[in-house]
This record gives sequence, C-alpha cells and structure tokens, in this order.
Amino acid sequence: MKDIELPRRVVVGENALKKIPEVIHDLGIEGNFLVIADETTYKIAGKRVADILEAEEYIIEAEKSMRESIEDASKFVKKKNVKFAFGVGGGRVIDITKVCSFTSNINYASVPTSASHDGITSPQASIKDERPVSIRVHCPLAIIADLSIIRKAPKRLLASGCADVISNYTAVLDWKLAAKEKGEYFGDYAASLAMMSAQIVMENASIIWKNIKILVEALISSGVAMGIAGSSRPCSGAEHMFSHMLDILAKGKALHGEQCGVGAIIMAYLHNPEGEDWKRIKEALKKVGAPTTAKELGIDEETIIKALVNAHKIRDRYTILRNGISAELARKACKATGVFD
Repeated sequence: MKDIELPRRVVVGENALKKIPEVIHDLGIEGNFLVIADETTYKIAGKRVADILEAEEYIIEAEKSMRESIEDASKFVKKKNVKFAFGVGGGRVIDITKVCSFTSNINYASVPTSASHDGITSPQASIKDERPVSIRVHCPLAIIADLSIIRKAPKRLLASGCADVISNYTAVLDWKLAAKEKGEYFGDYAASLAMMSAQIVMENASIIWKNIKILVEALISSGVAMGIAGSSRPCSGAEHMFSHMLDILAKGKALHGEQCGVGAIIMAYLHNPEGEDWKRIKEALKKVGAPTTAKELGIDEETIIKALVNAHKIRDRYTILRNGISAELARKACKATGVFD
C-alpha cells in the first residue's frame, strides 16, 4: 500500500498573496502562524505575509548552517505554540521550513519568491551543509505562487528552475532503466507527469520569459509527480546525483538546477550516444539561458570528471551510471556533448 500526499490548495497568479486569508479559511487552519524567511526574502514578501496573518516571524541567519537554522526554528515553533508555518523564499528557506514543520508535526505552506527548482512542491528537502543529504518530509498543504514577485527574481534563478525541470527527462529514463534491469517499481502516471513538465518547458524555451507561469506550473507539477510516486524518482536520477557530488567537490560554484541541466546533457548522451535527446536538452537549456558547459558552470574539467566517476556513490539508486563509469567514458561524454570545449 502506498500513501499519495499532495497539496490541498495551489494558487498561481498575479498578486496571489492577497489570496492567503481565503486559503487559510478554506483549509480551516486556526492558531498561531509563523513566517520563516531570510533577510532578503523577508523584505521581498515575508513581511507582507506576516502582516496579512499577524504572524510570528523567524528570520534565518545567513551565517548559520541549515541544521542549526532548523533546530532554532523548531525551538521557536515550540516556544510560540505555532500551529502552521509559511516558508517564504527560495530553496534554502523552503527546505528549512519543510524539515522544521515535519519534526514539529505541523503543516506548512510554500510561498516561493523565485522559481529556481522543484522544491516548491516536493515532499523532499535537501540539507546542504558539509555533505548534502535528501530527507523525505511532507509536501506543503498549500502553495501560494505570486507571479508578480517571482517574475522579479534574478534571471539566473529562473533559468536554473527551467534546467531543473528539463532534467526530469533523464530522471525518467533512469527510472525506466531501473525497472527494466532491476525490476524496480515504475509508476507510469508519475513518470508521464514529470516527463510532460520537462517537455512543456523545452517546447516553450524561447518564450518562457514572456510567460513565467509555464515554468512555475511545471515546477509544481514535478513536485506533484514525486508525491504520487512516493519518492523523488520521477525527477531525480543520475543528473541529480552528479549535482549532489558537485555540491561536495565544488560547493557554491553553481546552482542546483544549473548543475542538473548540464548533468542531463551528459546522462542523455550515456543513455543513447547516437540519439538526439542530449542535443534537444542542450538546445533548450541554451534558449532559457542556462549553462551547457563546464566553463559556464565555473567548474574545472577535472572536477566534472571526478563528480561523474563518483556520482553513483551518492545514494543507492540505479541509474545509467550503474556501478560507476570510468574517467575515460566520462571525458568522452563531456567532449562529445560539448560540455568540455
């Protein structure tokens, strides 16, 4: 038996923050509210959300690790008898909110200020301290995506979000491979939803900046796919393992989605060196302004090779990397796809 956990309310649109009182009423949520944000996202939207709710506020300190912030926020929840939290920000803020809410046994809402990756909706949290780890948590009870705020985010963050969605393509290929070669469970509906999200962004890559709603809805759909699958499988394969290894080897050099996008080019090539998939992924990434080379990531070639050779060690998940690839094959793939000049 498998439990499917999905958000109960999703609001995407211009000035969506104004819908917060209606969402709270419809969900029947009562008690003390808490807004979790960092200094930047508090100014962008956190204060407005807190004012609407007359909520308590917890501002994440930049110098603290994610684990320290989660521990402090959890203590604050207990002290103030908080019943519901709002994570207002990007990936780091929302991941801290997820884990804090999960350990405190309360629900939360996701209020993204950018669209840099699918953490907006997903029931997974990535804790990026000394060694990145992925934690299974609850999906948000509600998502309030205000396009008038998200549209103003740096273009690099939005391009990273596009790349994260596009990388669903190779994640689904890996899932199919695991089903074929290892007999792993494969969910057709969840896989189709994740793949559709990737294809919609790829097909609209040249106009995505004119209609940012396409990206936001694709990111939300990706999170829903993970909720249906009961794991991150539909949206996280070898390209994400590659990204997590880069987080260890070249911390802070590039964004999560940027790394996953370049990873997707390489993994698509490994799946089918003679095929067109890797070329289509690369072309879409170029159109949205995401990196397609090691140089554009700001990461040297040897680190890329080391990440590819060791990516399979990140977690026990069967992918196109299988039990690991050689440095020779990694270099060949990078040169063939233009990841290396």
